[in-house]
Amino acid sequence: MEFGRADCMASSSASSSNSAQLHTFKSKALPRIRVASFYRRTDGLLEKNVEHLSSNSLKGGIPTRRGILGTSFLRPNHVREVSGLGLKVLGCPEGTLCTRRSLSAVCKAKNEFDKGSPLDTDSALRAEDHEGTWTLAAQAALWAVAGIYVLWLFILPYAPGDPAWAISPSTLQMLIDLSLNFFFVLPLTSLLADTVGIHGLAPVLHPMDEGLFNLVIGWTLVFAPLLFTDRRRDRLGGSLEGLWLVQMFLTNTVLAPYMAIRLNRMKTTSTPVQSESPRERRLLIINRVLTRGAKYVGFVGAAVGILSLVWALYGRPEGGFGGIDERWTYLVQYVGRERLAYAFVWDICLYCVFQPWLIGDNLSNVRADQRDTVRVLRFVPYVGLVAYALALRDEVKDV
Repeated sequence: MEFGRADCMASSSASSSNSAQLHTFKSKALPRIRVASFYRRTDGLLEKNVEHLSSNSLKGGIPTRRGILGTSFLRPNHVREVSGLGLKVLGCPEGTLCTRRSLSAVCKAKNEFDKGSPLDTDSALRAEDHEGTWTLAAQAALWAVAGIYVLWLFILPYAPGDPAWAISPSTLQMLIDLSLNFFFVLPLTSLLADTVGIHGLAPVLHPMDEGLFNLVIGWTLVFAPLLFTDRRRDRLGGSLEGLWLVQMFLTNTVLAPYMAIRLNRMKTTSTPVQSESPRERRLLIINRVLTRGAKYVGFVGAAVGILSLVWALYGRPEGGFGGIDERWTYLVQYVGRERLAYAFVWDICLYCVFQPWLIGDNLSNVRADQRDTVRVLRFVPYVGLVAYALALRDEVKDV
């Protein structure tokens, strides 16, 4: 059977589930490639786990005018993600055509061949080279953003408010009070306590301060299911759970570098599997809870986001904070004088960029019937992440 377009593009017109099949791809210009695949159908999305890929006629790859297609090969027993479709190459023999770049080029060349166009692996390679150039440029830009973020907001004295090394007691006290009012638990409890004569349970801050703080922290919470199911998460090489916990406090100080690191090439050398430490097991629990409970994370995040906006505009009406016009004027002044509020504006802007980027790379994790909706909503700040968490496929949660 020929290795056709559906095998490259994971089309839904595949064979029945749980059937092992052997596909052979033949063409006049390319060597014969055999792929033993295991198919299963999940919510209309076909997944293909490639168990073995080898070249029958040539070793080392596909010959082109530019040399051999594929410059780095997998070592034996190495597991590699292939072209973002949930494909994995297992135990690929050393010296055979196994790179993600090569497979992508083969698929592009095969699709052109099916259309009746001349089979040109060089053009496929040029497309891959273009993607590689874009990746390097994106990584450079992301590392620059990460450096500017830390330098401008934490170290240099030119932004509004105090830098981290000269933080004032009043700013420090505000940070403590905002942390105590995390997700409005104490303020809402205080409202109930006031009805029975118990006062002073929660620090009293301007509602705009509390609303802005909890909006950003709630947004960070809903990032968890997306980060823990990101198809490029293995490139981090460290604890993703630890990174997210730091993100809850330092936001883009760690998210911007992660966005750059996730664009790295997959390592082609295998590493021995080591036993997990107690600390790693505890962090893994966070991953499982927030991924398997992604729906609940989405609901909590949505509630916090809505409450943050309502609280900022209408909260504490008895406190003399004025109407919407007065509160908006206060917010502009607050951002112009406090480093914390100014940093939150940076966080919102960067989240608006990173959210659609990450969701767009992981749309295959979403249920098929919700994919078009999430594809559109990913551009809506905050809302897109909630939609992703609510539409996450059950199979992805268990990975």
